[in-house]
Amino acid sequence: MAKVRITQVKSKIGSPERQKLTLQALGLRKVNASVEVEATPQILGMIRKVNHLVKVEEVK
Repeated sequence: MAKVRITQVKSKIGSPERQKLTLQALGLRKVNASVEVEATPQILGMIRKVNHLVKVEEVK
């Protein structure tokens, strides 16, 4: 399965609680923090919900 690198580029302040919890579930705590995860359908759905707060890159 492919891996993706997710980087938080905007603050979660002012976002709905559900989006804050989604960022936490992805493992993102601070702005400019990055995590590498498997690109499962569940993870891709979470990314779609917070796509305005994160940057996503494919890792080879």
